[in-house]
Amino acid sequence: MSQKRADIEKLVQLVERLRGENGCPWDREQTRETLKPMLIEEAYEVLDALDMKDPEELKEELGDLLFQVVFHAQIAREKGEFDLADVIDRSCEKMTGRHPHVFGDADLKTAGEVLKNWESIKAAEKGVPSASLPESERSLLDGIPSRLPALHRAHQMTAKASRVGFDWSSLEGILKKLQEEASELLEAQAGKNPGRIADEVGDLLFVAVNAARFLGVDPETALRRSSDKFDRRFRFIENSIKRQGRTLKDASLDEMDALWEKAKKMGT
Repeated sequence: MSQKRADIEKLVQLVERLRGENGCPWDREQTRETLKPMLIEEAYEVLDALDMKDPEELKEELGDLLFQVVFHAQIAREKGEFDLADVIDRSCEKMTGRHPHVFGDADLKTAGEVLKNWESIKAAEKGVPSASLPESERSLLDGIPSRLPALHRAHQMTAKASRVGFDWSSLEGILKKLQEEASELLEAQAGKNPGRIADEVGDLLFVAVNAARFLGVDPETALRRSSDKFDRRFRFIENSIKRQGRTLKDASLDEMDALWEKAKKMGT
């Protein structure tokens, strides 16, 4: 592995040139709004690279995500707001302040103690959306982006709540609640009320997220793995039937179920 230190200024200068008068027409036209989808896409590609466990792919995707950060910093610099150096300084300042057990005299022994202290520090910091509000109007949930993917947002909300003791005492309790929500969904379906059905589906998913969090499992990652597994097994069904010169419409549910089980036994 190379021991050289990266020169971040090279990337800053590259983006500055792309955005400059004689730079790239496309890059010059980009705004914060047009870059939003790309930022999300690059973040998810980093997640894919992590799942692949491929260091070369991860290195490339982290670079693409870093490029987005530098690009946004360049736009801010052009507006006279801040530059990448300000971003880095703020990050170092914030992380130093939130780790008083490393850079200060705080005595925090466990990860749980660190998280509780983290929330206390974060709530007191200037720049937190609710920091200007009176203490009585603040919420522990302030700062969780409303546009997070729904599963991840639910995970973040319940994780924060659990840090102050608002949590299930056991997995059995969560699973019992899951059964209750399933029963309520059946009742909503019987009543043929679309609004209530949607609400009950949401409640069922929310409790499932709690079960994942309680077990230390990231629900987004778990669901993505299950989706990938479904993808592989369903493709196996498709290909098996296609090799017979048939289509899925020609196959019975029992036949497709048998192929699914075959794929499962094969470890697909």
